[in-house]
Amino acid sequence: MISYLVLFASAFLAATILPFYSEVVLFALLRDGGDPWLLVAVATLGNTLGAVVNWLLGRYLLHFQDRRWFYFSHKQIARAQEWFQRYGFWCLLLAWMPVGGDALTLIAGIMRVRLWLFILLVGIGKGLRYISVVFLQQSSVFG
Repeated sequence: MISYLVLFASAFLAATILPFYSEVVLFALLRDGGDPWLLVAVATLGNTLGAVVNWLLGRYLLHFQDRRWFYFSHKQIARAQEWFQRYGFWCLLLAWMPVGGDALTLIAGIMRVRLWLFILLVGIGKGLRYISVVFLQQSSVFG
């Protein structure tokens, strides 16, 4: 049970702006004989809920854009919004990517993507990523 909580926590943290790699934990638990489908479900849930934190941050981020300490410039935000409008909400299927995935979830909040749609698309993408980790671990290459 503890191992599933560790996986959930690592997946959750990996989806936030903190640098963390839940695939390593998943891979280790698979090698220890954990149930692949349960591990995928736990990791996907944790990672998707972590992405919701980014969505929430994005949703309320612009309230602080006129503060001196605000990290992003108006130009950066406008460029991100323009990019998201060009490619649409379908790009959330790529929120699993190590580079840029967190930014997509933040931008989705800024762009006010509906939460149910966000969870659906991000969950599908992240679930497929974890399924691929299971496949790689169980293949002859890593097994």
